[in-house]
Amino acid sequence: MSRLRRLLRNAWALTRPYWFSEDRWAAWGLLLAVVTLNLGIVFINVLLNKWNNAFYNSLQDKNYDVFVQQLFRFTWLAGSFIIVAVYQLYLNQMLQIRWRRWLTERYLGAWLTDTAYYRMQLAGGETDNPDQRIAEDLRLFVTGTLGLAIGGMRAVVTLVSFIAILWGLSGSVALPVGSFLITIPGYMVWAALLYAIVGTWLTDRIGRPLVRMNFDRQRYEADFRFGLVRFRENTEGVALYHGEPDELRNFRTRFGSVVRNWWDIMRQQKRLTWFTAGYGQAAIIFPFVVAAPRYFRGEIPLGGLVQTASAFGQVQDSLSFIVSSYTDIAEWRSVVQRLVGFQEALDRVRAQAGASDGIRREDGDAPTLAVENVDLALPGGTALISGVNLALARGESALLSGPSGAGKSTLIRAIAGIWPFGRGEIHVPRGPVLFLPQKPYLPIGTLREVISYPTPAGGLDDQVLREALEAVGLPELAGRLDEAGHWALQLSPGEQQRIAFARALVQKPDWLFLDEATSAVDEASETRLYQLVRDRLRGTAVFSVGHRSSLRAFHGRQLVVKPNGSAPASIVEVSVTS
Repeated sequence: MSRLRRLLRNAWALTRPYWFSEDRWAAWGLLLAVVTLNLGIVFINVLLNKWNNAFYNSLQDKNYDVFVQQLFRFTWLAGSFIIVAVYQLYLNQMLQIRWRRWLTERYLGAWLTDTAYYRMQLAGGETDNPDQRIAEDLRLFVTGTLGLAIGGMRAVVTLVSFIAILWGLSGSVALPVGSFLITIPGYMVWAALLYAIVGTWLTDRIGRPLVRMNFDRQRYEADFRFGLVRFRENTEGVALYHGEPDELRNFRTRFGSVVRNWWDIMRQQKRLTWFTAGYGQAAIIFPFVVAAPRYFRGEIPLGGLVQTASAFGQVQDSLSFIVSSYTDIAEWRSVVQRLVGFQEALDRVRAQAGASDGIRREDGDAPTLAVENVDLALPGGTALISGVNLALARGESALLSGPSGAGKSTLIRAIAGIWPFGRGEIHVPRGPVLFLPQKPYLPIGTLREVISYPTPAGGLDDQVLREALEAVGLPELAGRLDEAGHWALQLSPGEQQRIAFARALVQKPDWLFLDEATSAVDEASETRLYQLVRDRLRGTAVFSVGHRSSLRAFHGRQLVVKPNGSAPASIVEVSVTS
């Protein structure tokens, strides 16, 4: 019961926001229509149950006129059932896509706000494959929630509708207990109830491990798919290393987890199906066996026997909803657990982003970028650099150098506001800011969109884009602005870094941060790119991280990370002439 309460509480926490959102009126309207149509299906089933009595009695009595009359009655009952079933499905699917669209927008927004996606990756934990949770788990949650909720509602209504019919058709049965006879009214109802209780209890005992297995299945499938995508995006590196055997081993390992989990699910579902299939087949003949004595005693006609069996089947199906839906329930429970874990991870990173401790980054109106008493640390708490104090005004330039792994790029991340680990304050003036990492991000799309990223492509003139490409040494791409493709796979690392400089030229930021942004180009090209920045972005403050001594000529100030043994490193400023 405690697990059930926790499951329902978590499911309600995931469900409630949509039904009280701006789309609530359409959602409630569609839900009301779907519920009404489901009630219509139950009502038609009640009429069909009564039709069974009249139709089979006409066969027993060899009454042709009544037989033909009942055929016509069945025609309009079946037609009505088809119409109601079709529109119930259609409106249900309409509600599903509206709910899924709203949830997807909500989770995408939460994932992308305050760089939660980046912080979650740093934190690790239970947030594996967030893309799969948004793309797949939300779909399964919506379909599962509506399917189980509406199916459960239909089961309850069907139970209420048919239990009275079955009670009236059952009559009473006298059971000898010692020297006494105990009369049980409506004994078919009690038989159906006992049958369903035993079946539900056994189903839960047999099928409970499926919940964790389905949870793992989603993770293993997502891990395998992610490995394939990552391989596709790094084909050149694998080819140069001739790493195909290692990649094949990794693929086999990941897919091996999928296969082992699948076999576990197969074995568990086989055990469950042994029981549920037998349970279902026994339910077909069970009501005839129980009601047959009254039929053979002449207490009920053939139509009454068939109607009783049909009503028993409806009651038994309603009471056995958990048995028939257990596999769906197990999958739905695993989806709820994954989404709750994802939501909790989002809440944690949002709380961390809003906490007063850590590195605080503030936008202000001051003309100078200021880093005040900043200590940088790794996610586990290991100190990297301590006591960083830096001021950079508009139009100034500074170069930060030092040993690899000393924390230079981490300082860039802290200034960007995506590295929370440490202490201190960073004040960044308002205005356009652009960060060029060592490996630029190139979205899939047209070349125009790639150069304009992250600003909308329509805001920049094509001639400006072409001129920027020619300036950075990519004239062959100037005529391909409308060509769409996966540019990160088509362009070399050096060409990708040139694209990043083209972004800087067309976006003209007030503050430009370059983190090893020319590491993949030769020194002559590096000189050309930095000269372009100096000539065309004269009012831009430039802060670079790099190792080459050739960069010193393009910066007015030089900063060096000084290691301090086992103690945190420090940043010192050296004279340009040293």
